Amino acid sequence: MASPKFHMAVRKYHRWLGFFLAGIMAIYAISGVLLIFRPTDFLKFDKTEVRQLSLDLSGKQVASKIKVKGLKVVEENDTQVVLNMGTYDKADGVATITRKDYPLVLAKMVKLHKATNNSPLFWLNISFGVALLFFVISAFLMFMPKLPMYKNGLKIAGLGAVVAVLVVMFGS
Repeated sequence: MASPKFHMAVRKYHRWLGFFLAGIMAIYAISGVLLIFRPTDFLKFDKTEVRQLSLDLSGKQVASKIKVKGLKVVEENDTQVVLNMGTYDKADGVATITRKDYPLVLAKMVKLHKATNNSPLFWLNISFGVALLFFVISAFLMFMPKLPMYKNGLKIAGLGAVVAVLVVMFGS
């Protein structure tokens, strides 16, 4: 059985880490909500980009040179290639691409959730996940196991886990 001193120490670490992570949690929460609306144009604006390519490229060549996710050739004739996101002029080699994107700050926030092991954000995501796991564990170590608060906390946590499993299994 752990001593009351141990429980007080866990409470202190839980509190200080909670204060430290409050800002990070807010950023993750906002970016997580934004990701729900990814397929829509919510909070997005048109971003136009002009690229100079080689002259007289075919539609297939233009798509491979531009390398934009979801880019497709809609139509091609002698003078231009029409893309689903813009056009390419064969005579001067200018490609104009217009796509929807978040403003810079929101785009950076959304990248938090999309980070892979090749991104510097990878370490922030792992650290944040470990810190959240500490919160889960330390929440149960903040109270003496004999107290009703502890037993009720276990019941509520179990209910939360069951709800999460049901939503994951039957929500989609």
